[in-house]
Amino acid sequence: MNFEVFIARRIYSDDSEGEKRFSRPAVRIALAGIAIGIAVMIISLSVVYGFKREVSGKVIGFGSHIQVLSLTQSYEREILPVLTNDSLLRIVKKFKDVDHIQTFATKMGILKTDEDFCGITFKGLSQEYDTTFLHEALLEGRMPRLDEEESSNELLISQKIAKTLHLNLGDKVFAYFVSNESMRARRFKVCGIFQTNMSEYDKSYALTDIRTVRRLNNWEDDMSSGYEITIKDFSQLRDVTFQMASKINKGLDRNGVTYGVFSIKELAPHTFSWLAVLDMNVVMIIILMICVSVFTVVSGLLIIMLERINMIGILKALGATNFSIRRVFMNFAIMLVGKGLIIGNVVGLLLCYLQHYFHLVRLDASIYYLSYVPVEINYLYILLVNLGTLLITSLVIFGSSYLVSLSNPAKTMRWD
Repeated sequence: MNFEVFIARRIYSDDSEGEKRFSRPAVRIALAGIAIGIAVMIISLSVVYGFKREVSGKVIGFGSHIQVLSLTQSYEREILPVLTNDSLLRIVKKFKDVDHIQTFATKMGILKTDEDFCGITFKGLSQEYDTTFLHEALLEGRMPRLDEEESSNELLISQKIAKTLHLNLGDKVFAYFVSNESMRARRFKVCGIFQTNMSEYDKSYALTDIRTVRRLNNWEDDMSSGYEITIKDFSQLRDVTFQMASKINKGLDRNGVTYGVFSIKELAPHTFSWLAVLDMNVVMIIILMICVSVFTVVSGLLIIMLERINMIGILKALGATNFSIRRVFMNFAIMLVGKGLIIGNVVGLLLCYLQHYFHLVRLDASIYYLSYVPVEINYLYILLVNLGTLLITSLVIFGSSYLVSLSNPAKTMRWD
């Protein structure tokens, strides 16, 4: 062990009660500042990425990653159907990034009871539809039967719609549809109730089988509102959407319908824009916490240097160079920062795990889309935050230690 590290360890561990060390409170404040700063950064990162995962997962659960839709309207201003046949399916399957493909069909209508009514979009699901997200959101009952051989007349509605129309599981309700300037009615049975806490979806959608919606639209079996496509890597969404659009967009089918390819970020821009703002908030929090950590460490270091000014003069008189003495205080500060990082990581991760498993902090789901604060612990980002904090504080400590070289041995040895 070289003498710089030896002296730094002695200074760090010196907590003698026989002498009044006015630097002790400053060192403890510096340690607390680092620990609190790193804990806040870990919690901020985990909460923001938890929000992004949960909220984006809800949006993707309703619309997948990419949709192929019709861009053509009929004379009645209704969107014409997409021909979800083998020719279009082959084009989509050529992309190696595609993980799952499913068809869907929609129809605007009105649900009406004796006392209330509400306008909603009826979404028909095909047999291959991935219902994992819907099963997780299910509160009561079950999913509609998705047998394409016959219409089920079963309806999955949200809790919000159920409360608005005073419907319960097993109730029957009439739905009304306008088609070719005529009104059509159909009776459905409520087979299940779900809740996603995404108000724009909960108040707007009711789910049934795709055959029912096709019959309401007077569509053939190979006609749908479009394809919903899930890709393997969400980070490649932009590139895959662009490549798929270059093969599909502006193409005409036998009915003269033009298709368009849209990513979920284009279909729900307000939600993803809000999530992008959260990233900026995290950046600002990290910058502020690093500044606090640097300020507290430098303050503690300067107080220690002032308290040990006699020692500095003696070391210089014994032949120690300015750089050696600087290394003493740099080693001391790094020990301080290291202990603060360890405490901050333990506290931050402990709080994140408690929130993850016990949901201690609750939220208003009508505002935040979630009933509790979600956390997602990303160890790579936490490691980068730790390394960044250590690097920045080390650079500032190195600059601050330059003050040692300004002292005069003869004067500092007589310092009182």
